[in-house]
Amino acid sequence: MSKAFIKFSWLTLLFIYLVVIAGSVVRSSGSGMGCPDWPKCFDQVVPPTDVTQLPENYKDIYVNKRKQKVNKFAKVLTVFGMSEVAKKLKNDKSLLKEQDFNWKRTWTEYGNRLVGFISGNLVLTTFIWVLIAYRNKRNLVVLSFINLILLVFEAWLGSIVVATNLVPWVLTVHMLFALLIIWLQIKIILIAKNESFQIKMSKTFKNLFYLSILLSVVQILLGTQVRQEVDFMVADNVDRASWISQMNIQFFLHRSLIWMVLIVNGFLFWLNKTNNYGLIMFTYIIGLIGVEFLTGILFAYAGMPAILQPIHLVVGSLMLAMQLYGLKFFKYKRASLIR
Repeated sequence: MSKAFIKFSWLTLLFIYLVVIAGSVVRSSGSGMGCPDWPKCFDQVVPPTDVTQLPENYKDIYVNKRKQKVNKFAKVLTVFGMSEVAKKLKNDKSLLKEQDFNWKRTWTEYGNRLVGFISGNLVLTTFIWVLIAYRNKRNLVVLSFINLILLVFEAWLGSIVVATNLVPWVLTVHMLFALLIIWLQIKIILIAKNESFQIKMSKTFKNLFYLSILLSVVQILLGTQVRQEVDFMVADNVDRASWISQMNIQFFLHRSLIWMVLIVNGFLFWLNKTNNYGLIMFTYIIGLIGVEFLTGILFAYAGMPAILQPIHLVVGSLMLAMQLYGLKFFKYKRASLIR
């Protein structure tokens, strides 16, 4: 495939990651409800900068809109057999509270949406490019189409995130699908590069590597729940220094599981070195885990600085991306050394 397509695929992956970063900044700054509607912001293409640009009853307007969207989402949940969840959602009075206008939060959320818009168009362009130039590559056509559909679903789910006022489980699903989109984009890149590697790995090494990927996914999803608790504390104006003491069980699971992540990846690093597999990515992964440890320590003992929250998420998702990219070495059974 052309170098231009490969570079474009990497650019698309970069912007998908920028969406993750922007979303994390939105959450760490408590800007998730900066725009109460979707896809516009306060029903404007370019959002306001002052509350005087909004009608006096703007809170009532957007609470009513949210109520309508929540009811529609509840009907969808009922169709899929989640009637109890739908009932709780419809009866949750906290969803009918509108925040005061804050231009900083509004524009932070607006920036997040702009990055998402660009990444969406890049994914769409990838699909069109594949249809025109590589339609004989059926697997590439299927993957690029699925990724486009998932991104559209993510956009819709983003509107639900806004409508449900950042309900925890909706945010977790939102993050899960973001990880799936990243994985599919990596698959597209691997197919485009069409590299051939031959390496013989032990079954233990492979199984541990699969376990390390599972642990990374679990850690990111647990981290999503922890950040949700932070969002609530920001909304309730809880003093940042007291956040740790008020965390729920997810935080302690997230903090404890990092030791298992370190042990498994440390063992993989050792096996890679002693068996001369030559996979340098394990050195990078250990380095990324070190950054995760450092930011985690600062969370616990430095009052959870807001600037560290996006870094913590991005480093974790980068580690997962590196692991998923490393799966390409597992496709071959013939013995050879990879440097």
